[in-house]
Amino acid sequence: MSSLVERPSGAEPDGLRILLVEDDRADALLVQELVADAASGAALEWVRTVAQACEILSTTPPDCVLLDLHLPDAHGLESLERLRAAAADVAVVVLTGLDQEPMGLAAVAAGAQDYLVKGRVEPELFGRALRYAVQRKQAERAAAALRVGQMRARENARLERGLLPTPLLHGDPLVEVVTRYRPGRAHSLLGGDFYDVVQDSDDRVHIVIGDVSGHGPDEAATGVALRLAWRTLVLSGITGTRQLRLLEQLLLAERTGKHTFATVTTLTLRASQRSVRVIRAGHPGMLLRDGGTVRWREVPGGPALGFHPGQADWPIQDFELPAHAELILLTDGLFEGHIGAGDERLGEDGLLRLARSLPAIEPAEFLDNLIDRAEALAEQQGGLADDVAVLSVRWSRRARPEVAP
Repeated sequence: MSSLVERPSGAEPDGLRILLVEDDRADALLVQELVADAASGAALEWVRTVAQACEILSTTPPDCVLLDLHLPDAHGLESLERLRAAAADVAVVVLTGLDQEPMGLAAVAAGAQDYLVKGRVEPELFGRALRYAVQRKQAERAAAALRVGQMRARENARLERGLLPTPLLHGDPLVEVVTRYRPGRAHSLLGGDFYDVVQDSDDRVHIVIGDVSGHGPDEAATGVALRLAWRTLVLSGITGTRQLRLLEQLLLAERTGKHTFATVTTLTLRASQRSVRVIRAGHPGMLLRDGGTVRWREVPGGPALGFHPGQADWPIQDFELPAHAELILLTDGLFEGHIGAGDERLGEDGLLRLARSLPAIEPAEFLDNLIDRAEALAEQQGGLADDVAVLSVRWSRRARPEVAP
């Protein structure tokens, strides 16, 4: 490898680092003169083979490659294909002979930004072609990033519909449900947090909230599968611990890593008895809000799904939900955020203190304030890092005894 033009010491180039791939020394010297006349201060490196060029591209890619298509180790468009495989983000301008303009056009169609005919290029046109080639490549990268962002947004929307559905409440709703979801700052895709609500034809309402460990499309897809399976099981009349065992079997079949697990809490509310049946599989407890009183309710539970496949036991707990009381189910992203700049986290106790500091307001406003306060406490570290799913449920007016028909 020979260095034809060195970057001036202590000076910045005019924005271009150029790599010339040319096996003919006379043509290389011609390019050197064009660079000197048209791009003063630019750095030009010269190599004779595609292999040498790919070595440079893998370590210190330039702004633009000037490529001859007839080289000792590659011929025609093969040279361009190998360069693009080594560094797809680098602008490439093909150098052709007087009788090879069709090849230049073919190179542009194959991904080069431009082509120049040797011996027919004036310095001003040469400099403009290089700058435009770099700008076009930058525009291509920006357009590609925009397309990726749009695709990701569509993926997010599809995953969100799968993870966070509209509650299925047959007939007159027995409960009032408010839900909130906030993605973590570190994730461009949804995580594995999910919830669902189904009211059956009797006087029962079924609720699930869960969290698949990890973040990304695989975990989100697993969460969608678990949520859909849960709804199907409920509509088929399968509840209780049998339901959790079937969900665990699905998790084992769907998870992409052997250490992936899912925490789940399921509730069955019976309006006629104002009772709640809870099964907890490794999931955090919940908040019980009744007027101005807020308590942390964490019933005995078993391990998360996937921890002890086929061997876990999940106890069933029943308790009464007063007429005007409200249960708030949540995922751990709400209380695992840091407080201030140190390592201290909000934790369950801190979340309870935060909830108790809020006035006795309606569920939607209460959830918004609770999440905003937790977010504010983590602001020094960029906000809540994990996804947050929160669900509030209370009896509807028709299910409260004092107003029931």
